[in-house]
Amino acid sequence: MKAVPETAMIMAAGKGTRMMPLTKDRPKPLVRVAGTTLLDHVLVHLRNAGVGRIVVNVHYMADQIEAHLAAHAGDFAVTVSDERALLLDTGGGLVQARDMIAGDPFICVNADNWWTDSGDNAFRRMADMWDGDRMDVLMLVVPFERAGNTQGTGDFDLDEQGRLSREGGKRARPYVWTGVQMLSKRLIVDAPEAVFSTNVFWDRAIAAGRCFGLVHEGQWFDVGYPEAIGMTEAALGYGG
Repeated sequence: MKAVPETAMIMAAGKGTRMMPLTKDRPKPLVRVAGTTLLDHVLVHLRNAGVGRIVVNVHYMADQIEAHLAAHAGDFAVTVSDERALLLDTGGGLVQARDMIAGDPFICVNADNWWTDSGDNAFRRMADMWDGDRMDVLMLVVPFERAGNTQGTGDFDLDEQGRLSREGGKRARPYVWTGVQMLSKRLIVDAPEAVFSTNVFWDRAIAAGRCFGLVHEGQWFDVGYPEAIGMTEAALGYGG
């Protein structure tokens, strides 16, 4: 079994707009699903995988996230990437944090997804699949029909070699990105400091044939909007 990346970047700097009114008094990563905050759910999966360092970007109600992270100082080496003054989007957020990220590759995970593992930990499965000679991006994806609470259509096509693509304009695609990915630091080392999406990195990797996908074997739910919480808890059999 290959070593799990040393560092995980948790994207926690959103505005919480889609989750209103639940985010009137707290940032989205501190909203609870099945009795656990979204942030803690991610941290449990990372700790179980053996990740030792986390970098967390913050913007909306950042003080609350920083206070929450302080309680996990014994579990991880924690670094905060501060975006209070300017929200940098996902790509720009990674660039700002690049000097805080130790090791290559690194994990990047959004703080508004909920998943269960069937068998081995998803991060360990990704580490086993990672091949830096062929990959710059490895996304954890789920078949559209198993993507809980997903709004809209799928995100990617997946070929027999495991490469992801999304050519051909807007259309239904069979796989949904879970918000979990593994990235090479090659993508961010010389990237400009600006406000931009990780789509820029993905498009570059897809064009080079270096964007791959691993199909998640467990449950996965989009929990980025209020109605999704109850639906997710019902699917999990959570009784409150």
